[in-house]
Amino acid sequence: MKSFAPLFRPFAAWLRPLACASLVANVALIVTGAAVRLTDSGLGCPTWPRCTDESYTTTAAMGVHGVIEFGNRLLTFVLAGLAIACFLGALARPRRRSLVWLSVAVGLGIPMQGVVGGITVLTHLNPWVVGLHFLLSIALISVAYAFWRRIDEGDGAPRSLVPAPLRALARLTALASLAVVAVGVVVTGSGPHSGDRGAKRNGLDPAAISQVHADLVFLLIGLSVALWFALRAVPAPPAAVRAALVLVAVELAQGLIGFVQYFTHLPVILVAAHMLGAGLVWCATLAVLWSLRERPALTAPAASTTDPAPAQEPVPAS
Repeated sequence: MKSFAPLFRPFAAWLRPLACASLVANVALIVTGAAVRLTDSGLGCPTWPRCTDESYTTTAAMGVHGVIEFGNRLLTFVLAGLAIACFLGALARPRRRSLVWLSVAVGLGIPMQGVVGGITVLTHLNPWVVGLHFLLSIALISVAYAFWRRIDEGDGAPRSLVPAPLRALARLTALASLAVVAVGVVVTGSGPHSGDRGAKRNGLDPAAISQVHADLVFLLIGLSVALWFALRAVPAPPAAVRAALVLVAVELAQGLIGFVQYFTHLPVILVAAHMLGAGLVWCATLAVLWSLRERPALTAPAASTTDPAPAQEPVPAS
């Protein structure tokens, strides 16, 4: 592998923008998936891995629905190409095992996503499988975000930048954020936009599950606002305060879209915006968690033990 290292150096020089592009593309996958569902193109390619029994690509007879569904499948190759470029860039840099393994995790998640997407087609858009497809996108976004942020970090043990109670509040906020996303998936499975006019719904009462979703949104916003005020009240890093404020702003925008779409009977443009918002809320949540700790380089000198700062206490690796 060392003999090929010079060939990989251009990827190393562009590793940070490549990692960012990979993250953006994984968020974009949510939007293209929403386009498939909202245009009733979920079975535009009625089988998998082929688009038809005879062709891997869409045909003229399949019309616009086939084009939309096949276009969403093509995005998988873009994601795979970015993942390979990130992996090569991680190899060409001074070798950091953490970056290499994170790039591998992103790369392996993409074919897994493709397989689950295929299962959604083969099960005729079963709403629970469709929901799993979306949650796997959230997991991929998490790993892609971690890879992007770890490029600028060292490999030392993470050190907290805020007191322990604020770390606990941030984790609770992240848990609430994940719950909002997960229940939102269930709401989608009970609603009218199934991806195909003949697809089944999950059978839950849309009004009841939407109320649960709304209650969790209020809880999340309350926790996020409390976290922002708490970070301002202690000597937290400015980046952490900004990250918490951005999270609150994104949540409020997402909540507004959610309420408007509910009371206007789910117009497709607002549903698509809400799907994008879900990915952005999760990214903003990850940004808050990342802003509360740091990882020094392994070669950095040990911190002085004569006057330890409370904000620098070691925490378990994340």
